[in-house]
Amino acid sequence: MPTYAYRCRECAGTFELLRPMSESGAPAPCPDGHQDTVKLLTTVALTGSASGPAPVPAGGGGGCCGGGCCS
Repeated sequence: MPTYAYRCRECAGTFELLRPMSESGAPAPCPDGHQDTVKLLTTVALTGSASGPAPVPAGGGGGCCGGGCCS
C-alpha cells in the first residue's frame, strides 16, 4: 500500500497515512483531530546499481544537440 503525506492547515503539522490508491483523494483528518488538511506531492526515490558511469553519446561532448547549441 502506498504512503501519502498530508499537511494540516490548522496546526501546520505534517503526517503520513498508508492507504489504498483508491482512497488517495479521500479526506484525511489530522492526528490532532483537525479536518482542514491537504495532500502533499511527494517524490519517489528509486534505487539500483550501475556497473559504471553513463556512456557518452557518439559525436562529442554532450550538449542538447549532440555537442551543438540549440538556440
